Amino acid sequence: MPAELREHAGLHYAVQFHYALPDDAWAVELSEAVPAPAAWAEIPNAETHLPGAAFLVAFVPDEDPALEPTVHIHSHDEHVIPYEIMRWFMEQVTDQVERCRAAYAQAHS
Repeated sequence: MPAELREHAGLHYAVQFHYALPDDAWAVELSEAVPAPAAWAEIPNAETHLPGAAFLVAFVPDEDPALEPTVHIHSHDEHVIPYEIMRWFMEQVTDQVERCRAAYAQAHS
């Protein structure tokens, strides 16, 4: 899945999804987005920002519905996360939990 970007109070944030094979779980990452390379400015419809280093990662297990999703903090620095951005991130996590549980139920019915 590509990253989803959102601007809030002049800052850009990104939510990115990838599969974490060692954890048998989907990782949903929240980061501050960073500006895209200047060379991309000439490319029509190119993204203006890209995901940066994740500072929150939710792991959503998809192999065992009894396992609970967890949120991990990955940061050496303090990050202030605006309430609206945290809600947006948790909505993305909730949607991923629902997709994983529905897929598991369909595969095991």
